[in-house]
Amino acid sequence: MTGVVLCNMGGPDSLQAVRPFLENLFSDPEILRFPLSGILQRPLARWISRKRAPKVAERYRRIGGRSPIGEITRAQADALASALGPDWTVTVAMRYWHPRAREAAAELRCRGATRIVVLPLYPQYSRATTGSSLADLEAGLSAEGLDDLPRRVVRSWHDHPAYLDALAEAVAEGLRGFDGATVLFSAHSLPVKLIEQGDPYLEQVRATVAGVVERLGNPSHRLAFQSRTGPVRWLGPGVEETLAALAAEGLRRILVVPVSFVSDHIETLYEIDVEYVDLARTLGIREFRRCPALNTRPSFIQALARIARDAAQGPE
Repeated sequence: MTGVVLCNMGGPDSLQAVRPFLENLFSDPEILRFPLSGILQRPLARWISRKRAPKVAERYRRIGGRSPIGEITRAQADALASALGPDWTVTVAMRYWHPRAREAAAELRCRGATRIVVLPLYPQYSRATTGSSLADLEAGLSAEGLDDLPRRVVRSWHDHPAYLDALAEAVAEGLRGFDGATVLFSAHSLPVKLIEQGDPYLEQVRATVAGVVERLGNPSHRLAFQSRTGPVRWLGPGVEETLAALAAEGLRRILVVPVSFVSDHIETLYEIDVEYVDLARTLGIREFRRCPALNTRPSFIQALARIARDAAQGPE
């Protein structure tokens, strides 16, 4: 039996879970790294989560009182299991909320997995996302006594043809009846310091965008970055200033494509669908749409199945 572990960041499943979710997030050394972080990070994470929880909880309240990412990832896992067939089992390991990595490892053991394919649901690799999830899963496997379980790890799949086909299909759907629209690819930002230290995320995001626009006949497009917080220098340009620039150029039809997310969660449902919609309206952009998330799109599930099969057949 081959087990597939879908790794994702997770999200609070209730308003009461927002604060502990944030504390888990800011306790991750890949999210906060500073001198003496080994001693100070946990109390700092508690302080930050306590300070930010009311504002973040209000955002979750606006999108239904919880993050849908857990349910969507579970649905992706179920659909992937059906696509792969009876010799496969698929489980989920969330980085900052349940089910956690150790829970996923225990599930693999109960299901009799004899080898695993680790498939993070981040198309582009970053130390802060994929790297952190992989390290967390290794700890979970070790805690469940599965250190010796053979495994193959997919570190990124940003340019896999089946994934690019699925994303291009979704963008084409968003552009249908939206003639003359500019496609604004939006990726989650990262501190520039990570890129300067060799993180391949930016290069891989650009490769994903190039692969999609090639499939669509090179429509007018831009790349910008969202979710920038804190005093560090972040990848840019930001979506906010890019929308302002597009409006200043007289462009009035914008299709936003979240290019580093494969499921709906707060960054799509609130940051894009609420904040950026309001900003676009203020800037005079009359028609502002978001490309549908991949979620359980059949072509995307088939892409994941191909990626998993390719990994299972490759070298350990």
